[in-house]
Amino acid sequence: MLLKKIQDMFTQPAENVVILGAGEVGLHLARRLSQEGKNVIVIDKDKTRLDRITQFVDVQTILGSGSSPVILKLAGVENTQFFLAVTNNDEVNLVACLFANALAPNAVKLARISNQEYSNYPNVLGGTSLNIQLMVHPESEVVQSINRLLSLPGSQDYAEFAGGHLRMVAYNINETNLVGKKLVEFKDFVKNENILVAAIIRDKNLIIPNGRVTIEKDDLVYFAYVDTAQKDLLRSLNKNRAFFHSVCIVGGGKIGFLLAKLFESKGLDVKLIEKDEARCEELADLLESTLVLHGDATETSLLNEENVGKMDVICAVTADEETNILACLLAKNLGARDSVARVNKSEYLPIVKHIGIDHSVSTRIAAVNGFLSYIRQGNVVASASVASDAAEVLEVCLCDDSSLINQPLMHLELPEKVIILAYMRDETVYIPHGQTVFQVNDHVIFLGEQKAMRAIDSLVGAKSGCQNKNQNRILNTWKK
Repeated sequence: MLLKKIQDMFTQPAENVVILGAGEVGLHLARRLSQEGKNVIVIDKDKTRLDRITQFVDVQTILGSGSSPVILKLAGVENTQFFLAVTNNDEVNLVACLFANALAPNAVKLARISNQEYSNYPNVLGGTSLNIQLMVHPESEVVQSINRLLSLPGSQDYAEFAGGHLRMVAYNINETNLVGKKLVEFKDFVKNENILVAAIIRDKNLIIPNGRVTIEKDDLVYFAYVDTAQKDLLRSLNKNRAFFHSVCIVGGGKIGFLLAKLFESKGLDVKLIEKDEARCEELADLLESTLVLHGDATETSLLNEENVGKMDVICAVTADEETNILACLLAKNLGARDSVARVNKSEYLPIVKHIGIDHSVSTRIAAVNGFLSYIRQGNVVASASVASDAAEVLEVCLCDDSSLINQPLMHLELPEKVIILAYMRDETVYIPHGQTVFQVNDHVIFLGEQKAMRAIDSLVGAKSGCQNKNQNRILNTWKK
């Protein structure tokens, strides 16, 4: 009966997606892809996880091991367009891709891979045996996100597009002169045409800006700007670049280790607290100048003893959200200047900023953004979630049959609650105006509510008609 249902589902014209792994990444991918009209099947050995997914998403589930060819056949992998292996076990993901490739050589195979050593063998992973088109290493992406967030004083969120030439950063503007100003006055305020207000979060609601909107107290404002305009933006917001010299890392897993290596390379004073004694010994051998401490970062006595309250930054990046949140709050209470917590549970993300934590990062969001950038139609080069999925930003390559080319922007009919932030042509980024005319192969950056963004695909043209270099760029993201 189950096989009959699956076969019936795959007779529909929508694209078929098989997801291995029903954790946070699998749940979020299933929800997003099913919302976009794709037929989704989720495989997992944990019935509790599968039951949780069916509570939130209308998808088919299969209980079993995704590395089993029998289970893969039952899931209809031979008729699927995309196979996503997103468990937290690299070996399971690789074996699953091996059998998926044998059963469905034409399907696109995407894998979540945590061990960076695998990146040394691209010919094996991308070769005929596995044929993995995309590997996402979320831990490395989280480390890069933390590094960028800490380089922008007081920022709440950060993303890059157009090869880093277009940036988007979020600030609470209570302590600036922007409060009470209409957006029509914004260009006179910042005195730079390469900066614009991209979105506003007010009382947890998303506002897509127009000239009539007035910025209010407690607004979280997302600014989009060309990279060369960063100094002017920080000057306008009275944000001096905040150099930090000391950092305490809580958690000695993959993220903690990569962070410590990064901060060591910057010449910072680094302390790392890890509960597992054996792991502490490993880290002490692997790291150079980092002081590795065995202990529990949620114990105030340890934080006091190690003077964590006098350090510039605390980064809590264990696999346990509650530990990370508590460690950050304790360190902030003792006097630490800045805090970063790793938070993967989607229900926690909206509240962490309101309880006193400066920044939050998520391996789930990093992984999901990587996969969606590849899967989405319309030659999506990059994507990012805004304000815990309230909105989405897409960088899209325009094809020769796009309805957006060869006519002024003022005459284009964009979906409601979608705006164009910028576009890149010949490696140069521009902020568009009413007379802007887009051309084939322009990279256009859209922002809008997630539901509204579904209409973008039909505007940008057929995927095969554009020069898309997306695959190789994303495949190498962990080599930054």
